[in-house]
Amino acid sequence: FKMRAGMLRPVVPLKLPIVMGNEFSGVVAAVGTKVQRFKPGDAVYARVEKGRLGALAELACVDEANAAAAPKSIDLVTAAAVPLAALTALQALRDELRVGPGHRVLISGGAGGVGTFAIQIAKVLGAEVTTTASPRGEALVRALGADYVIDYTQTALSAAKGGYDAGFDLIGGSTLDDMLALVKRGGKVVSVAGVPEAQTALQDLDGRRLLAVIFWFMSRGVRAKASRHGVSYRYLFMHPSGADLSSLADLIDSGRMKVTVDRTFPLSETPEAIAYLESGRAKGKVLVR
Repeated sequence: FKMRAGMLRPVVPLKLPIVMGNEFSGVVAAVGTKVQRFKPGDAVYARVEKGRLGALAELACVDEANAAAAPKSIDLVTAAAVPLAALTALQALRDELRVGPGHRVLISGGAGGVGTFAIQIAKVLGAEVTTTASPRGEALVRALGADYVIDYTQTALSAAKGGYDAGFDLIGGSTLDDMLALVKRGGKVVSVAGVPEAQTALQDLDGRRLLAVIFWFMSRGVRAKASRHGVSYRYLFMHPSGADLSSLADLIDSGRMKVTVDRTFPLSETPEAIAYLESGRAKGKVLVR
């Protein structure tokens, strides 16, 4: 819905008309002549290329490098909930924050699509996890492994005790500002809801230097706040990866990661599904079948 509203136009310029949708699961219908990893009939899931989209459809096209065999322990519909959110969580925690055993990690918005995966991946990596949630989401995040839960309807995040090794921000705004103050000096905060900075363009968006300059100016405020607290700030735009999806499938099939689905809509009700997602009420992922 953010792409539909034009919020990502500077980041992902799209040639209209275009079919929306970033992730899917399904059965391979056909392959190109150079494809070696898959054949018709294979059950796969994928995060499509950023400029292609097209996942909210009966047929979608994806480069084989960005697809993986779907997890075998869950049905294909549920598998569609995994790629975008779980790749985002994995790449933020493993690659950017380098979370490891004994680390204390603060995750905002733990009951959302990315948050439900982030809690579990952080635990797999050996971290102690604190997350924010409403009373409606507290049981869910605790069931997923959160060690501590801050009820943001009753307690301001700014009042929490700090000293976290890393922060993963899924909310942005004042929540991000508070997180910068709670991560200890020398630590790092990665956000998917704040302001992009130069590294976003250089590392995540094909080295687009002009965009890097624009993002550098846009992010001056948040980078200054991070500097005052002695922490580094990074906005992450995840990248499609079939290899990472294979790792995530292993986590699911081994029972170390669960998939949280809020609601499933038929394809004919895609507008209603997007409106529900946009309302912010979803706990976990919203699917279109």
